[in-house]
Amino acid sequence: MLLLIGTAFSAVMGGAGVLVACRLLQGAGFSAATTAAATAASDILPESRLGEGLGYYGLGQALALSIGPAMALFLVSTEPPENLYLGLGAVAVLAVPFAALCRYERNPQRLPETSAYRLRCFGGADQLSETGSNSASVCCKLDREGKVGVSRHCWGIFEKRALPGAFTLLVIRPAFGFGLFFMGSYGADLGIQGAGMFYTASAISMVAVRLVSGSLMDRVDPFKMMAFAVGCGLCAFGMSLTAPWFNLLFCLAGIPYGLCQGIVIPLNQAVSVKNTPQRRWGAANAMYLLANDIGIGAASMIWGFINDSFGFSVAIVCVMGCIAASLAAARAVYPNCGVTGRR
Repeated sequence: MLLLIGTAFSAVMGGAGVLVACRLLQGAGFSAATTAAATAASDILPESRLGEGLGYYGLGQALALSIGPAMALFLVSTEPPENLYLGLGAVAVLAVPFAALCRYERNPQRLPETSAYRLRCFGGADQLSETGSNSASVCCKLDREGKVGVSRHCWGIFEKRALPGAFTLLVIRPAFGFGLFFMGSYGADLGIQGAGMFYTASAISMVAVRLVSGSLMDRVDPFKMMAFAVGCGLCAFGMSLTAPWFNLLFCLAGIPYGLCQGIVIPLNQAVSVKNTPQRRWGAANAMYLLANDIGIGAASMIWGFINDSFGFSVAIVCVMGCIAASLAAARAVYPNCGVTGRR
């Protein structure tokens, strides 16, 4: 609701101060919604397919980050420009009934036997059979009393065991921030018609890579997948550097860019969650998303300054440096726990 309110007020009220306040509301709503959604996804997935499930969950987030800029460019070019906020408000309204349908805590007995929420409620399938039809109310009561579920001894907001995935994302996230905020401007600066095709191409490649790599999340070493994603990211921005001479490569660069983003986001979320006890998955997702927000927020300031001072080409070279550094970060901090285990 905070996201909806912030968007609605942006459409009907003017002034820089009001827009900043509305943006703060949007940010608070977005952070709360994404943390809750990521934790819900972790709670209901069977343990043996946690990485795969988070991969498919991440597909929706990655698609939104690809389609959103193209949609925004279209809406802001219409008359009046406030259509941007009206369109985004309509999307936020649609999110409300969908959120109301995500009430898995009412029927935990329907969840997979190895899902985290069901295990917190019942302790396993044997106890589930003894609990009977009143299982949901028993689960909620136990959660409130602190006997099951989130431990009363969780003293910190930050979950350090989620840092391997969060830190790696923090290093590479500014590169995605450049793609999100500045690739459209870069294409327009080059005079490329239909620069939004970059985002369309990235969205298509994200769908493709998620359908292929989802099952690999629980079977392939995370560092190997990260290395492949980094190679795709370097290829994407390398192609964009040649766009002044070969305009077609600007749009085609969206393909490896989408592959990179489509792997990196769910992969590092899976690393964060798998390295953390179930009772702390909410904190783990919050830590991961905090790194995401810091990375993309820093990008909007840093890349804007570099673009204005030195030009897009220098900024893109710096972006490629961030991508390369993320692989070194992954090598340094990824847990030595195999594919699905914990340290």
